[in-house]
Amino acid sequence: MVDTQVRPSDVTKYPIIDAMLTVPRELFVPVGRREAAYIGENLPIGPDRVILEPRTLAKMLDALDIQDKELVLDIATGLGYSAAVMARLAEAVIALEEDEAMASEAEAALSEVGADNVAVVTGPLAEGAAQHGPYDVIAIEGAVERVPQPVLDQLKDGGRIACLFTEGTLGVCRIGYFVDGAVSWRDAFHASAPVLPGFDRAAEFVF
Repeated sequence: MVDTQVRPSDVTKYPIIDAMLTVPRELFVPVGRREAAYIGENLPIGPDRVILEPRTLAKMLDALDIQDKELVLDIATGLGYSAAVMARLAEAVIALEEDEAMASEAEAALSEVGADNVAVVTGPLAEGAAQHGPYDVIAIEGAVERVPQPVLDQLKDGGRIACLFTEGTLGVCRIGYFVDGAVSWRDAFHASAPVLPGFDRAAEFVF
């Protein structure tokens, strides 16, 4: 996976390569899909929910440049793979999941791989996890049409957020930098995923 999907995508930072080589991805996918754990596609785990393809996650982490003293919020952690990888880069990770069954599976898998600097929290994805913030880094494991303000409010000054924005049939990962109370966005790379519940653009009323 690393040699065929990650390195060819210009991800060369050693901590990311090491994390993705070390974390056994198959432990974080549904049992019936484990033979497909390392394919280069988003892996469905529920309605409008996926485990992001390895290339997308790796490039997102490359752009975020997580440091070993930083606190990370992983929104829509699913079964915990992204949190397990980020746990090897950050000081601590808050893994937010609103599906209680997924959260329970994530806790078990994270415990199995010894990711004891990850705390799994259950709650609405679009509300973030303010009780544990503010955060140096926020990663959203799915696409968005908009980022709810409560999530942006949980960034520290100087913090970063990674989102896959859906625009029609296209998608682009943008990194947001929170400085002086405002977020400025920069395009990083193209990628796509289903839009997460609560991150869609509210339909406008038309007479």
